Amino acid sequence: MSNMDVRTEQLYNPYRLFTRAEWAARRADTPMTLTADEVAKLKSMHDRLDIREVEEIYLPLSRLLSIYVAATQGLFVAQRRFLGIEDRKMPYIIGVAGSVAVGKSTTARVLQALLARWSPKPKVDLVTTDGFLYPNAILEREGLMTKKGFPESYDLPTLLQFLSDLKAGRRNVRAPVYSHLTYDVIPNEWITVDQPDILILEGINVLQTGRLPRDGKAVPYVSDFFDFSVYLDADDNVLREWYVERFLALRQTAFADPRSYFNRYSKFSDEEATKTALDIWSKTNLANLRENILPTRPRATLILTKGQSHVVEQVALRRL
Repeated sequence: MSNMDVRTEQLYNPYRLFTRAEWAARRADTPMTLTADEVAKLKSMHDRLDIREVEEIYLPLSRLLSIYVAATQGLFVAQRRFLGIEDRKMPYIIGVAGSVAVGKSTTARVLQALLARWSPKPKVDLVTTDGFLYPNAILEREGLMTKKGFPESYDLPTLLQFLSDLKAGRRNVRAPVYSHLTYDVIPNEWITVDQPDILILEGINVLQTGRLPRDGKAVPYVSDFFDFSVYLDADDNVLREWYVERFLALRQTAFADPRSYFNRYSKFSDEEATKTALDIWSKTNLANLRENILPTRPRATLILTKGQSHVVEQVALRRL
């Protein structure tokens, strides 16, 4: 690519790109509110998360979000005043998207912990879209068990209703609960979300869209309810390596539980487990990434790109 091509690409790039050092400088005087022990408890298996990562990546993001939330809340109040309707508590919703094994859960938990310590201590809830997967019985009936995590495996109407109720300011909105142990939605079990100031919704396909209707009728997407979205990114080969590492480690932890859906893998040798993990990765996770997840990356407000060591190396912020 010529220098002119590079300049042209940057000129029309919808994102403003930051090196790690450039982004870290945006922290300014934002105080560190988490201890090293608290940070250690927030990370998922095989993620690298330490005080430095929080200081250089997540504190600047926390500062930016404080600006976005304040601006959105001000606009909301002004709009209500203009329309002459009573004020109703509407949560600021943040979506966190990305591939399996990229570290979405860690990012979501860190953001929740940091945002909840703003003054005056907003209520910050975290919900994952796993609970909105169809139960295994339905997936098996429809031949979708090998496509678990693909857009068609989610109960989209229920998820959209959940978000619609939250944005409408309704109280005690329920979300179904998913068990990673049994690899299934837990029947008749719910978590209740009661008018949070901020909601973080984490899931691989939360930025997914669909075909536009020919008749122009309104078709809501999950991302329509987002005020801000984060996409966790990494190279395909790096993601595959992280997935295999996690799969091998799970043999001694979650898979070892007799109740685990994956208990049969706990007795596998390293060679057998690696082969199985690579097979699952290529047939399900990589296919889902390429077909459904990666194409949604340009729809995110912010993209955090990780290197092989799990550390964020580049930040891309959508231009206002």
